[in-house]
Amino acid sequence: MRIVVCGTHASGKSTLVADFAARHPRFAVLSDPFELLDEAWDAPGPALFTAQLRVSAARLHPDETASPLIAERGPIDFLAYLLAWEDLTGTDIPRDRLERLIEETRDAVAHVDVLVVLPLTPADEIFVHAEEDLPLREAMNDVLLDLVADDDVTGGHPDVVEITGDRDRRLAALEAVVANFAR
Repeated sequence: MRIVVCGTHASGKSTLVADFAARHPRFAVLSDPFELLDEAWDAPGPALFTAQLRVSAARLHPDETASPLIAERGPIDFLAYLLAWEDLTGTDIPRDRLERLIEETRDAVAHVDVLVVLPLTPADEIFVHAEEDLPLREAMNDVLLDLVADDDVTGGHPDVVEITGDRDRRLAALEAVVANFAR
């Protein structure tokens, strides 16, 4: 089974992945692609998002990582960041480049069984510092929710599951998804 946990920054992805991995050690854990990039890339922007998209897409290929796995972020996250960045800044991403990135995302998602989406909800009460670029956080969340419902992006392949709630509820919901998938 191949799971990708998606969501904007400060949405609870790392916590959910860590909690799940602690109880399910047979799953390989793929950390946030940001951790694999050169530290010089500390400012968000199209080049960073594109690099992360490509890293996250490549590592989902079965030749790179065997199943079962759980990944923090997938290429769809970074496609959402690119589109949100474009909307917020008025910067146009060349359409041919965007089409190639959509194709890379679709190809990578074809190797995923479940996309777990952690949408922002007021009830989840995740504390976020002001320096976390709150406008980008909100915009990416909205774009991501549109993208996971778009078969042109996902290829209609993976199951998409939105999970909300506190830490315990999120873990229980993910475990239920895994149990249902195994049947």
